[in-house]
Amino acid sequence: MKRVFLFFISVIAAFQLFAVENTQNKTLRIVTSANFPPYEFIEGSKIVGIDIDIIREVLKRNGYDMSVEDMKFDSVIVSLQTGKGDIAASGLTVTEDRKRQVNFSIPYVSAKQTIIVRKDSAIDSAAALKGVRIGVQHGTTGDSYVTDNIQEPERFDDAAVAVSALLRGKLDAVVLDGEPSKVHVKKNPELKLLDEPLTFEEYAFAVDKKQPELLEKLNKTLKEMQQDGTIDAIIEKYYQHTESAVAENSAENLDEGFCSEIYLNFVKNQRWRYLTDGFFVTVCVAFASVLFGVLIGFGVAIIRSTSDQTGKFKIADWCCRVYLTVIRGTPVVLQLMIIYFVIFSSMDIDKILVAIIAFGINSGAYVAEIIRSGIMSVDRGQMEAGRSLGLSYAKTMNLIILPQAFKNVLPALGNEFIVLLKETSVCGFIALQDLTKGGDIIRSQTYNAFLPLIAVALVYLILVTIFSKLLGMLEKRLKKNEQ
Repeated sequence: MKRVFLFFISVIAAFQLFAVENTQNKTLRIVTSANFPPYEFIEGSKIVGIDIDIIREVLKRNGYDMSVEDMKFDSVIVSLQTGKGDIAASGLTVTEDRKRQVNFSIPYVSAKQTIIVRKDSAIDSAAALKGVRIGVQHGTTGDSYVTDNIQEPERFDDAAVAVSALLRGKLDAVVLDGEPSKVHVKKNPELKLLDEPLTFEEYAFAVDKKQPELLEKLNKTLKEMQQDGTIDAIIEKYYQHTESAVAENSAENLDEGFCSEIYLNFVKNQRWRYLTDGFFVTVCVAFASVLFGVLIGFGVAIIRSTSDQTGKFKIADWCCRVYLTVIRGTPVVLQLMIIYFVIFSSMDIDKILVAIIAFGINSGAYVAEIIRSGIMSVDRGQMEAGRSLGLSYAKTMNLIILPQAFKNVLPALGNEFIVLLKETSVCGFIALQDLTKGGDIIRSQTYNAFLPLIAVALVYLILVTIFSKLLGMLEKRLKKNEQ
């Protein structure tokens, strides 16, 4: 037990070494959801767009450097409140609900919510949306407006997936911001944009309420940039860039052949790198998490089985039961976000480490029960035989019980790794570019959801098939040893 406590104390001390006070440097963290062209999107290995260029110029004029983090849109404002970001630049519309959470700069561009439908659709106005299937991007003002004024919409993590669902007849309309809507319609000739806007709005940058001085600097510089024409020049630059990019993609895709789609989604600009980079992150997180989970699970299983068999460690057993109940009773994505945004809110630590800790703690609860079941499956006579030979309880457990238990549960531990490998697909919620996030980035650049999703699914399938095969070989070897 002393070793276990010393281990956890060492881990906590190690985490503290990663803590960094944001005020000690002049690099501000910009948080965004980079699937919203032309305002923010990924080009090559960089996040670019209207919002990014504007905020970069603002910070440059005030003597700041910046780093940009890409995350789910509904995590952007939360990241400010929890200290994971300094400024949110993500096509944010100023609303009363959001103003209660963060401060907004002066607006830098006017926008509107628009309606996308198929060309053969009978929907010709906002009034015709009642009762039809409407898709929105989760957490956007389009989501709020449709919910408050029309009906409950179908919510998607990004606009590209919603548009793809519209193209395949799964939706009747998509409500999206004006400029991104134009991009999707130009890319997909089967779609059209209704002339009547759903609503008008303004975009602004968001800052945590604890940083009024930063907000004051933003507003002052934004006014200067509006007066000297810098903002207008940036907006015009990206409008032209987006139009030329869509035209180029369309020209390359005129024959709409499968080979041209493969080229556009994976070969052009080396987009396959998003999948390979994400693949290594996914495998790294999965392997490290399962090792961490085995360490936690082993400790919990020993405490629980010892308490069941000897009546010792009552308090520790109770704590383990609470841990198992909480972890197995809550979704892993919530645990990941709580650990990142709440527990480590004041620490600037590597997101891969955060993911390993979160998935390791989650996996540990399941591993604990797997190992405990293995221990309990060993005949009680084995323990009695060891004790009758003069061995202590600890030595009997280490030398006789545990080797048999591990042999029994190795296949189940292998299955836990396979489950964990797939669960890491939620890493995007903390701006970690895993395999699934790599597919999201490709979709945001090509406006095509089908091939990136299929590619990601195939990679997961291949991984799971390989590890299932290895697991089967292990089971056969174990059976041979029993004969």
